[in-house]
Amino acid sequence: MTDAHIRTRGDGDGPARDLTYPPLPEALVVPVYDNHTHMEIADGGDGALDYREHLDRASSVGVRGVVQVGTDLATSEWSAAIAAREPRVLAAVALHPNEAPVLQEQGLLDEHLAGIDRLAALPRVRAIGETGLDFFRTGEDGRDAQVWSFEEHIRIAKEHDLALTIHDRDAHDAVVEVLDRVGAPEKTVFHCFSGGPDLARLCAERGWYMSFAGTVTFKNAAGLREALLVAPRHLIMVETDAPYLTPTPFRGRPNAPYLIPLTLRSMAETLGTDASMLAAQIASTTELVYGAWDAEPVTVEQ
Repeated sequence: MTDAHIRTRGDGDGPARDLTYPPLPEALVVPVYDNHTHMEIADGGDGALDYREHLDRASSVGVRGVVQVGTDLATSEWSAAIAAREPRVLAAVALHPNEAPVLQEQGLLDEHLAGIDRLAALPRVRAIGETGLDFFRTGEDGRDAQVWSFEEHIRIAKEHDLALTIHDRDAHDAVVEVLDRVGAPEKTVFHCFSGGPDLARLCAERGWYMSFAGTVTFKNAAGLREALLVAPRHLIMVETDAPYLTPTPFRGRPNAPYLIPLTLRSMAETLGTDASMLAAQIASTTELVYGAWDAEPVTVEQ
């Protein structure tokens, strides 16, 4: 996959949707990281940005670095390659849970998991994800494949001593059951945390990290804000999941790492704390989970 590789959003949004990027927000005083983004997915219409432009905009508003996340073997390879030469990027690699039933039907799941295992050994790949369970799009027939793929990703994360990035959609109980049964990696992150205060308490008991996205700013997300209030500060992180889940007041427009300040300031308001204090805490936590961004990039063959 080349630098020019861009995937379209393809989520069925109508033609009336505003595909222009929002304006730059006020820069953060204390820099922070976007711990989950998909810079390979174009969602800006004719103005789609490549990863360099995304990173430059992010740097200008106090977003020090990003974790670029793969969802299949091709995007995982792209993510690892970009991280290898760009000091503002670390990579997470995995097969999205919705990929597992399709790959199993094609007889390719083992082969693609082996590819993820290979990428996991690269020095700037710092997480296995996003993996987990998604019962929203996958029916009963595909759930066994999802569970098996999830278990294999957990194994890979533990064997390589990497963080695990969880995708959990309509599957809270099942995700927790798998993690408890096979043993969660030491650093387990619920990306785009979507549970309420009960799940937040459970994560806190187990020492699992909770990463909040732009959804926490939505008017109808009172349960998420309750979860944020329950979550211990040292287990909180922030993300965009760009190009999705753009924070208020730009919901529906393309998201990007440079919009992290909007979500972080909303979180600080919910928590009744200073944005700079929260940013410092989150930056420290993010570095604890993924390690340093500023190590010298390593060139790898394409």
